[in-house]
Amino acid sequence: MTPEEYQARSLYEQLQPGDRVEVAHGVTVGSSAKWSTTTVGKVLRTERRRHGLHFRRNADDKVYSDVLILARDDGELTTVTIDEYTRLRKL
Repeated sequence: MTPEEYQARSLYEQLQPGDRVEVAHGVTVGSSAKWSTTTVGKVLRTERRRHGLHFRRNADDKVYSDVLILARDDGELTTVTIDEYTRLRKL
């Protein structure tokens, strides 16, 4: 785990509802196209969600992702998945 990943993980575990955060994350498409985007909002809750995003996994494999549910400044609700490309900052 890189220092940035460790810092994001530590901050994620400390977040409480009502905290304002800035989440910068990379989006990779294919092998060459990569964009980054930033989301700012108030933490509503954190969750660990089970999903089936992995192709050809055994049916009893349990795969989870940590997610942030945020309320953006305009009232929109959004969900951000925390991964190794996520940079998290408390405002």
